[in-house]
Amino acid sequence: MIHHISIAVNNPQHVADVIAELWQGRAVPFPGHEGSYIALRFDLYGTAIEVMPKSLILQPGLETAAVRFTDFEPATGYTATHANISVAVSEQKVWEIAEREGWRAVRCRRGGAFDLIELWVENQVMLELLPPNLMPEYLATVEPNSLSALLKNLAAAQ
Repeated sequence: MIHHISIAVNNPQHVADVIAELWQGRAVPFPGHEGSYIALRFDLYGTAIEVMPKSLILQPGLETAAVRFTDFEPATGYTATHANISVAVSEQKVWEIAEREGWRAVRCRRGGAFDLIELWVENQVMLELLPPNLMPEYLATVEPNSLSALLKNLAAAQ
């Protein structure tokens, strides 16, 4: 189980606020690095997304030290980092938020198995959203027996 991830964006506080809105949670400053925020879902699993400035990278600490934060100049606005998250708000509310923010949102079918909404945070970082109406199909797809059958069919098709 993934309890939290981090993403790098241009406006961390605003993005954390939007993610918290999608979850009906809360966004607060993240103590690890100034200018970073964390969106908290307040569920039983500690689900969270750390939202950091795009100019920040993580590097291993020296010797036995923990991670260190380093600023750099990003080469591009896009990243391979993304997450599939369930959200507490309705699909309609997702569309309203996307329109209000001016962020691309599109409903997609993944592998012919389930629908989700791609929300392009700041039109650069993708979050795959599962509002309540899309969760049953997703959960049915990733249930262990169904997922094993899907993977077997995909392997046979190659």
